[in-house]
Amino acid sequence: MTNPLFYAKIILFGEYGMIEDSQGLVVPYSFYKGTLKFSDLSSEFELKSNRHLQKYSDFLAALDLSDDFQLDIERLKNDITSGLFFDSNIPQGYGVGSSGALVAAIFEKYALNKLDPEQISKDNLKKLKTVFGEMESYFHGKSSGMDPLICYMNLPILIENKENLDRVSIPEGEEGKGAIFLIDSGITGETGPMIQIFFEKMKTEGFRKTLKEEFIRYNNACIESFLKKDMNPFFRNLKKLSHWAYEHFRPMIPESIFNIWKKGLDSNAYYLKLCGSGGGGYILGFTKDYAKAEKMLDGFQKEVIYRF
Repeated sequence: MTNPLFYAKIILFGEYGMIEDSQGLVVPYSFYKGTLKFSDLSSEFELKSNRHLQKYSDFLAALDLSDDFQLDIERLKNDITSGLFFDSNIPQGYGVGSSGALVAAIFEKYALNKLDPEQISKDNLKKLKTVFGEMESYFHGKSSGMDPLICYMNLPILIENKENLDRVSIPEGEEGKGAIFLIDSGITGETGPMIQIFFEKMKTEGFRKTLKEEFIRYNNACIESFLKKDMNPFFRNLKKLSHWAYEHFRPMIPESIFNIWKKGLDSNAYYLKLCGSGGGGYILGFTKDYAKAEKMLDGFQKEVIYRF
């Protein structure tokens, strides 16, 4: 029996802001995926993954998860001894949820109470997010649980605020001139240090004020207009959001991206924003004319994730 695939995720909107109660919009991304498999561990990749799972299973064994979300740790440890590994092409340190997919895969296979993602109530969705946050804290120190939740549900999720989240429908993509795309910064990023920088910034009143009054307002307006497919206000707010990030999230923007970020703002040909915590990995791009943006971004590796 083959184990299910767990896809990567992309935070379209809400990076960092969700920590301070902004809305968030997170979508699965099927280009990258992972699944649990067994092997004789003859390759370096499989052996490394198996050893990593051994350490992770010790961490999970010490977790005090609520009764409804208990894991069969004994079966997990036996399977690891029998050659279990996580076969994944999701790049690590790229902001697309490599650890989230692993957490989701382990929960799906080893949860004592099986859940049907299609049937999970809004209340259980919240509880599951908390459980996933505890399980993923092994990788990042502190986790919201959002990445594993998206990977597990394999559906777009709208985070309304810290307390509420729900499934949401993304407008159907169509073959238009516009696109949302990923740009490879060429370096991997580490979530922990970036979050540390953010919390340091939050200690200053001026930053807290502009985050609440500007970033969150532009971010939420982008989500609202995107879900309505109302592209003029969408791009208007997106430019403000991109400009705000250029001014205030500078330490999180990889050096290789600085100039093209500014070029997008100056030309209005495209706008960039962080994909996840930044520091490296992917950067998100939005444009009304992908052919034009592609020419201007020559030399950078790009992947289109949505057309309109």
